[in-house]
Amino acid sequence: MLEEIFIGEQLAGILIRSNYRAEGINFFTGPEFSQQLGYMNRPEGHVIAPHIHKDVKRQVRKTQEVLFIKSGRVLVEFYDDKFKYSDSRILEQGDIILLADCGHGFKMLEDSEIFEVKQGPYAGENDKIRFAGKNNE
Repeated sequence: MLEEIFIGEQLAGILIRSNYRAEGINFFTGPEFSQQLGYMNRPEGHVIAPHIHKDVKRQVRKTQEVLFIKSGRVLVEFYDDKFKYSDSRILEQGDIILLADCGHGFKMLEDSEIFEVKQGPYAGENDKIRFAGKNNE
């Protein structure tokens, strides 16, 4: 299953549940996204030609991150650009979410292992604005 999560007109996230299946190659993000996320389902023997990626200068305006839930259950909350709570989802083992825009926070509902992928280099505290949310007010 695939779900796009919106806050008003803004795409807050793209949630891909562990049971998602499709044929071939599918990208969930448009070419304008600074973090690209796709899915491949290829048969045995399929070959992807060896390749190398060119040096291409890109400008990243906002960090977008992808979380892979390896184990556990995680509550993700979404906030608008005024830091107001809007919506939430529960992520489970095998789920993947791309956090595209808007604010977000997390609460571990069980012991959880998560892989996070985002653009670098990391800008430290200059990379984010922290605020009190629903679970830490």
